[in-house]
Amino acid sequence: MINYPEKQNLLDFDLDGLKAFFQENGEKAFRATQIIKWVYQRGVIDFDEMSDLSKSLRIKLKDIAEIRLPEVVVDQKSTDGTHKWLLKLADGNCIETVFIPQMSRGTLCVSSQVGCVLNCSFCSTAKQGFNRNLSVGEIISQVWVAAKTLGQYEPDAARAITNVVMMGMGEPLLNFDAVIKAMRLMMDDNAYGLSRRRVTVSTAGVVPAMDELSKTISVSLAVSLHATNDELRNELVPLNKKYPIKELLAACNRYVEGEFKRHITFEYIMIDAVNDRPEDARALVKLLKGMSAKVNLIPFNPYPNTQYKTSTQEAQDRFTKILTDGGLITVTRRTRGEDIDAACGQLAGKVQDKTKRSIRYMKSVGG
Repeated sequence: MINYPEKQNLLDFDLDGLKAFFQENGEKAFRATQIIKWVYQRGVIDFDEMSDLSKSLRIKLKDIAEIRLPEVVVDQKSTDGTHKWLLKLADGNCIETVFIPQMSRGTLCVSSQVGCVLNCSFCSTAKQGFNRNLSVGEIISQVWVAAKTLGQYEPDAARAITNVVMMGMGEPLLNFDAVIKAMRLMMDDNAYGLSRRRVTVSTAGVVPAMDELSKTISVSLAVSLHATNDELRNELVPLNKKYPIKELLAACNRYVEGEFKRHITFEYIMIDAVNDRPEDARALVKLLKGMSAKVNLIPFNPYPNTQYKTSTQEAQDRFTKILTDGGLITVTRRTRGEDIDAACGQLAGKVQDKTKRSIRYMKSVGG
């Protein structure tokens, strides 16, 4: 049990939730829109600075509510422009958020859990075990902190964050409700106003939640595939034992049904002598044939005590050529932020104890 202050953190509400909060406290529902604009468009979190609220309402809000942000413990900027924050939550846990600037966009990688339950063998976060899900406020506050640091709230500033990916610490679809509400704020025109194509959920393949996602909100989907056969994927992504590749791809096809020009991005981490052989590439072409798919090749990012190595550049180039010759749209993600512990979870793992809750949590979700 997390003992938070009694005041309601307004960051834990999407627009509908905030409207209900005001109505329950004897106020008009339109106050919710005013608050959301102040917080997410202007970066204002002090009720006294919200000039279009009456003085009596501001006094009332200070008594019953707050806008609670995480503490920035570490703020690192790489030589390549990548920005990474280590954020301390109210209960002492830490999470990470990463901003990756590119020529035409700025992508923010947001965490959804403290640690991760899935225990993927190549993942630094997995070595921490799982602690808990993040609240809506703890998810959306990552966007707020990044936007504030990057100067997005300055008058006449250009939008720094153009894309958000739920691809940080944790499996987003195992924190379904909070992630959905946070993404609604990301896409709300009164908040960050991102288009559905610029908000992406990354999943290791929680099939029932993928189906529910398609019915609940329209966002882009990325699937962590990493292997073309169940035997290897069972090793790399243990969730595959519950939802094997055939079931996962069927869920992907259901996700894009009826959607105009919507595709799935398949993430494929390149690990030396494990999944980067020519026959692996040919199997991937065969596996994804006929699907509305894009492949994102990701060079493995080594972390302390890992058993894996990054694929050679020669292997990556050869793999890419086989995929493109086979008709797959293929992008190779350039390694970013190597000088600031860019592997997800690596920095957080240095400042907080590992937990031992993974087995209990997996049982609770039917794993």
